[in-house]
Amino acid sequence: MLKTNAMRILEQAGVPFKVYEYDPKQGVDAVAVARYVNRPTEQVFKTLVTEAPTLQHSFSHFVFVIPADKELDVKKAAKAAGVKSLEMLPLKKLTPLTGYIHGGCSPLGMKKKFPTFIDETAILYDTFCVSGGKVGLTLELNAEQLAGAIQAQFADLTH
Repeated sequence: MLKTNAMRILEQAGVPFKVYEYDPKQGVDAVAVARYVNRPTEQVFKTLVTEAPTLQHSFSHFVFVIPADKELDVKKAAKAAGVKSLEMLPLKKLTPLTGYIHGGCSPLGMKKKFPTFIDETAILYDTFCVSGGKVGLTLELNAEQLAGAIQAQFADLTH
């Protein structure tokens, strides 16, 4: 198995993790991934990228990591990010902005470092799962160690 940028970042930070590979032909959404890795959906998180309009028609981008079976509450997310409003990043912008494709977007190793927020429920578990940066690859690790490695904050992000 080839190492992804996400794995390299964790190794450099000294964060232990487990790697799970799965067959993406059966689906790549986080709920399907939870089935593959035999974990409850509330312990497998998806990575969402948003944008907030700023002056001069540009955008600020924010990353949110939330449980597979939940939806992002954009009002709570905007409050956590300290902006007036947020919108989901259009899918066509995902790869150019992050370097990742849909179904393989990890909170680690994006092209640029964006402010990242992890749903506070992640700390209820010894470990949780996030994308490994490639479709068919999931990483299991401690949420607080992940947050330390990427300077993420915990917040109430779902409804």
